[in-house]
Amino acid sequence: MTKYLIGAAVGALCLGAAGAASADSACLITKTDTNPFFVKMKEGAEAKAAELGIELKSYAGRIDGDNESQVAAIEACIADGAKGILLTPSDTSAIVDSVKAARDAGILVIALDTPLDPIDAADATFATDNFQAGLLIGEWAKATMGDAAANARIGLLDLAISQPSVDVLRDQGFLQGFGVDLGDPNKWGDETDPRIVGHEVTAGNEEGGLTAMEALLAKDPDINVVYTINEPAAAGAYEALKAVGKEGSTLIVSVDGGCPGVKNVAGGVIGATSQQYPLLMASKGIEAIAAFAKDGTKPAPTEGKNFFDTGVTLITDKPVDGVESIDATKGAELCWG
Repeated sequence: MTKYLIGAAVGALCLGAAGAASADSACLITKTDTNPFFVKMKEGAEAKAAELGIELKSYAGRIDGDNESQVAAIEACIADGAKGILLTPSDTSAIVDSVKAARDAGILVIALDTPLDPIDAADATFATDNFQAGLLIGEWAKATMGDAAANARIGLLDLAISQPSVDVLRDQGFLQGFGVDLGDPNKWGDETDPRIVGHEVTAGNEEGGLTAMEALLAKDPDINVVYTINEPAAAGAYEALKAVGKEGSTLIVSVDGGCPGVKNVAGGVIGATSQQYPLLMASKGIEAIAAFAKDGTKPAPTEGKNFFDTGVTLITDKPVDGVESIDATKGAELCWG
């Protein structure tokens, strides 16, 4: 049986069917319940939980960055005696004390998609290699521009001022792929490359992408390369560019590879995106909780990495030499599987 609890910060609302609870239970705590990425993640967790007979309670923040809701959700999971928690942290450092409390209570905590800061604050992390995801779109954009990349005007649409790890990794991966010398690779915004117009935050949604792109265009109307933290932000950026007639002369790159985003690659809104696999992250996470509940086994990371790598693939209909990719048709078949 699966239960669904959403809105932990103000007293979670139970939407599940009544019935006897299973012996093992787990929690899924996502950043929001509106971003299609987290919707797909929830689908994967629900399906695997039902298959394995695990009671699943799902929580979400009101918006990306809502740490308070996630803290309240962890407290509820501890009180419920959950065997494991799957968490996509909004604030990767602020949530660490709450995660420690859960682990001290004997709960397996697995970070999904976004590593905690430090990463070993969780028992395990199941995620895309987010630096690699950024690197791929950076290399693609540089190769696509050719000689013009040397004089590019770059705008970066990031996630949040708090700079969670996923935000930093994707941004810095993109810049390195494009050939920009990084400052401190553990944060964004300290680069000195004159091609960078600026960084703006988006909260990972379309409205935020629109507003952030407008702010960057006000700084420099000649921006011709735009990095976006995710595809909703990319869609907003496109609308801002379209409003000033620059949608056809500006490269937009992104990360997620969700079905709507892949459709935007096919439609020319996004030049290239790095596809990740949230359904796989969540289903593997539930399997790990089931194994832990059975005999205390904890998941091992991918060899050579400090997390379990669930893979990343570049999606574009305009391939370039030296950067492996698949087209949007194939990407649509795989989106968020």
